[in-house]
Amino acid sequence: MELPASLRQAVDRILEKIPLPELKQAAKTLSDRYRAELRDGRLHMAQDFAVRAYLATRLPATYAAVRASLDALAEARPDFMPRTLLDVGAGPGTVLWATCELWPDLERALLLEASAAVRKVGETLAADAITARTVWQAGDVTIDLAGLQPADLVTCAYVLDEIIPASLPRMVDRLWQLTTDTLLIVEPGTPAGWQRILAVRAQLIAAGAHLLAPCPHQTPCPLNPPDWCHFSRRVARSRLHRLAKDAEVPWEDEKFIYVAASRHAAPVRSARVIAPPKSGSGKVLLKLCEPDGGARERLFTKRDGELFKVARRLDWGDSA
Repeated sequence: MELPASLRQAVDRILEKIPLPELKQAAKTLSDRYRAELRDGRLHMAQDFAVRAYLATRLPATYAAVRASLDALAEARPDFMPRTLLDVGAGPGTVLWATCELWPDLERALLLEASAAVRKVGETLAADAITARTVWQAGDVTIDLAGLQPADLVTCAYVLDEIIPASLPRMVDRLWQLTTDTLLIVEPGTPAGWQRILAVRAQLIAAGAHLLAPCPHQTPCPLNPPDWCHFSRRVARSRLHRLAKDAEVPWEDEKFIYVAASRHAAPVRSARVIAPPKSGSGKVLLKLCEPDGGARERLFTKRDGELFKVARRLDWGDSA
């Protein structure tokens, strides 16, 4: 998966005059903070150099994860076409770009972001490309949600890992109150990220939400540690991306986990492929999370006819 061409070009214009050594050091600092899941009260992207590092090394991956999550949401609710978006912890507008690519008729977007440096870059990126009426607002996601207007689609991507756990239930409750139709939360695809999503999932079910994706059921998650639910998207690396990370491979795999919940039930519940398929000569083994609440492996062979043809086209994260 790649960034939309207009976004890629806008990013390149911002980064073209940044010295490579400066960008590499900023990228390393940012990466270390993300991996450590630091919650020290400092914004990951408070300074211009950190924002530039994010554009070069993290934006393509987070965009891919968000877009994949939105695609799954749209597949579960094909009638859903949001007119308004509220993105909490918006960064440089990653969700805004993915949403507008999927639903170009989006009319209005409010993006809440604490970092002034990030808001400035986000406004620059979107200035000549996003048609939705977009407002960037300063705010802390844990304390500044009270005065916001509800929206059809409310999103929160790669934010919960930066917040003190004790603050999360109140924040999630407020996000759900602001949701007129569907709420999407995306997190890194780590065991810790999965645990955060499990807590959000349980809270939303208790509040009466209908799960759209990835779960095909409302019962407790059937997976147990050390196994955990997550998905992956392969992301193309630009030349600058490779240089900033001293990487030789022209791609990377972004692991993520998400939950999409709505005030409206999905018309059909389908199983979800929750691990990379294992293919062999005339056979494919799929690990499926199923509508009955179970997770099991199913083997499809040529003897299964059309079912086998469908199964061998499925990928990790697809509905089955």
